[in-house]
Amino acid sequence: MKLVFCTLGVGLIAFLALGITKKGGKLSWRPCRRQLLSLVCLLLLAAGMITSVPTGHTGILTTFGKVEDVTLEAGVHFKLPYQNVIAMDNRTQKAVIDMSCFSSDIQEVAVCYSINYQINKENAQTIYKTVGANYYDVLMIPRIQEAVKSVIAKYTAENLIASREELSRQITDILTSDLDKYNIIVINTAIENLDFSDAFTNAVEEKQVAEQQKLKAAIEQQQLTLEAEAAAERDIVAANAESEVKRIQAEAEEYAGECEAEMNKNIAASLTPALIDYYYANAWDGKLPEIVGSDTVLPILGNMETDLAN
Repeated sequence: MKLVFCTLGVGLIAFLALGITKKGGKLSWRPCRRQLLSLVCLLLLAAGMITSVPTGHTGILTTFGKVEDVTLEAGVHFKLPYQNVIAMDNRTQKAVIDMSCFSSDIQEVAVCYSINYQINKENAQTIYKTVGANYYDVLMIPRIQEAVKSVIAKYTAENLIASREELSRQITDILTSDLDKYNIIVINTAIENLDFSDAFTNAVEEKQVAEQQKLKAAIEQQQLTLEAEAAAERDIVAANAESEVKRIQAEAEEYAGECEAEMNKNIAASLTPALIDYYYANAWDGKLPEIVGSDTVLPILGNMETDLAN
């Protein structure tokens, strides 16, 4: 900055000095053509000493092509006329790369890979010094392709889709470590699409259909087995219930017989000859029997009351 002001000061002094003239032994100052020429040169010199860096960019200062170890923030800056400023974008940028890879089982996979990145603006001069302004084409694309292909080659084509998140994490770790050496910050990455050949896609679909059919058959068989087991269990329960009912009925009948026998026993024990005669007398209808006899007496037929009356 001091050199800038010194240069402007020298130019201003030259402008004033060119207006000094000597006339009649006396020095005087007045505008002249030489001053106009020096003014134009001074203005051109001043214009070449002012530069601006756009918002979202970092200024790389070079002196006769040599990269200085300083960076310029966004805004207006002073520089020497023989210095140059290169603006490098330090905003978050996104790149999408389409590439063809091979899985561990030699299946071709078309990959669409995206990466969000930005340069470290505090050391942007290192990137420009070691790689250049086209660091994405020179540095990033080859490393991205190498990282993606090396990770995908570890998996079979069938496992790639299921391991998509793990793939992205491994690739991000590789790129973060590799690009950090060049002051490039990896913000995040993503595998946006994985596309396989038609033959492989058809084979996967057929396998899925076969697995679904197999699963359906297994479920149906399991359902039939459960139904058969349920029917057998119902039969067992019904048989047990019927057996239990028969047992209860048998016990009830046995208990009823025991009760009846006990009752008859009690009745028999309570009957006496006098009580029997009493019940017999109460039950007699007043008629004599028509047949009277015994083992030694011939029975008499007819109504004894009628014969006696005659």
